[in-house]
Amino acid sequence: DLTAPAPRLPDGTPDLNGLWNAVDGRFLTNLPRRAGVDAPFTPWAAAIFKARQDNQGRDRPAGRCLPHTVPTAMLVPGYPWKVLQTPGLTVILFENFTDFRQIFTDGRDFPADRQPAWFGYSIGRWERDTFVIESTGFNGEAWLDDTGHPRSEEMRVTERIRRLDVGHLEVEFTFNDPKAYTRPWSVTV
Repeated sequence: DLTAPAPRLPDGTPDLNGLWNAVDGRFLTNLPRRAGVDAPFTPWAAAIFKARQDNQGRDRPAGRCLPHTVPTAMLVPGYPWKVLQTPGLTVILFENFTDFRQIFTDGRDFPADRQPAWFGYSIGRWERDTFVIESTGFNGEAWLDDTGHPRSEEMRVTERIRRLDVGHLEVEFTFNDPKAYTRPWSVTV
């Protein structure tokens, strides 16, 4: 029964281990529409978004075999991702492009000298039954979704993951990128 209560680890935190998959392909196409908001573009981001719309997304990173990233790697229907939850580290393995993320939960801070990366650098913590992931240090190559919403190297993403029951996760993504957006905005999938 997929609606049975979520399992827990011996320390009492929800068990996120398992294979997960997005069930609705609309998630990749337009995240702001999914959130019921208009993207609060800065002029820089509005110009980039317009150019991507005008060229019908021909420079889409995944279309050039470049990795999906946060959040899109978790939202590709038909390509599951696996969570491996251990003390001090949670790893997410992505079938699409065979990528991975490391989310450190051992109390460390972000590295002082970080090179921009597709998945950035992630640290996590538990707030009751919600796994909160802060990520920063992204390269500026990725898009937030396949519609072409941009992001810059200044992007900071906060994910709030809740295991609702045996078969369902809820993930809230909050995007904070002062170069691309006039204010932080969120979407829940």
